[in-house]
Amino acid sequence: MEEISERVTEHTYVVILCGGGGTRLWPRSRKKTPKQFINFFSDKTLYQEAIKLAKRVVPLKRILIVTNKAYLGYIKEESPEILKENIIAEPLKKNTALAMGVAAAYVSKRDQQAVIINFASDHTVENIDQAVKTVQAAAQTAYNQDILVAVGITPTFPHIGYGYIKTGKLLRSREGLPVYQALEFKEKPDLETAQKFLKAGKYYWNANWYTWSAQAILNAFQKLSPHLYQNIDKIYQAIGTKAENKVLAEEYQKAAEEQIDTAISEKAKNLVVIPGKFGWNDVGSWNVVYELANKDKKGNVIIQSSRASKKQEILMFDSQNCLVHYDDQLVALIGVEDIVVIDTKDALLVCKKDKAQKVKEVVELLKAQGKDEYL
Repeated sequence: MEEISERVTEHTYVVILCGGGGTRLWPRSRKKTPKQFINFFSDKTLYQEAIKLAKRVVPLKRILIVTNKAYLGYIKEESPEILKENIIAEPLKKNTALAMGVAAAYVSKRDQQAVIINFASDHTVENIDQAVKTVQAAAQTAYNQDILVAVGITPTFPHIGYGYIKTGKLLRSREGLPVYQALEFKEKPDLETAQKFLKAGKYYWNANWYTWSAQAILNAFQKLSPHLYQNIDKIYQAIGTKAENKVLAEEYQKAAEEQIDTAISEKAKNLVVIPGKFGWNDVGSWNVVYELANKDKKGNVIIQSSRASKKQEILMFDSQNCLVHYDDQLVALIGVEDIVVIDTKDALLVCKKDKAQKVKEVVELLKAQGKDEYL
């Protein structure tokens, strides 16, 4: 395998976005304990798995975390090795556009030649070696170039929760992987449109693993989302000064809440795509957790929370293809199949596996009823 050039390696940074929630994984995932700090597939949380991947790509000193200030305790507990100065605590949740822009500002302040690989804290990969190879190819492609690189995942069904990227001509090859021109980007299409994309071919899901030089993305904000660029630039100017925290709070208060995909990707003419074939998954619902997790002989998935205070077994009688995620309480299933049971200290979810996407509706109802203690 062609080695990533030493020059690119020295200027590569990883930014892990760790400020989101995960309402479809209620009641385990909540405002105070979002899904990235939950273990689903091992004794490690999704966030810890993201750190593990990042450490395969760059040294610790070039791993930055963008998180909500409410999650700082989790960050310090689960990744004490991350340098304090590499943790960007957002004063407010303003979605991915501002988070990625501000991260680029901090990295650019440190290294004008920086290339940034963005990881999500709630995704999983099956083949880490191939994932590393893919982002190295993306870094080579983006280094010292005014282009934005997206990792595309071959769609397997018409998902309406992802962005879709249509690819054009083959531009070049990096690390043996093709780099395609992006002709169109459509964020979260309706079902009919997603079905057309799937049938047409040449469309990829956007993994949100963007790679770009710090300068290229700041240029993109200035050109395509100047309202957000004003906020980002003021923060950039304040980094390292006594006014840094004050300006950060002020600009977050003023800034629009927008996804990177609508703020930049849908408008960009310099987007390219590298297909990613490493078993990528966005852990967005309980049926996805079931599909990805190890199963027993009867197809059951049993997961005890890593934050449980004692070891507790689950009793299963004549039950199959079920998912149980629990804390300390004894749970028994009798004569059921294809159900999800999520047992927490103050809330219990029971639903059919194929209805797991509707969990978000429960969360919306709780919001409407003002039952914030369960959110």
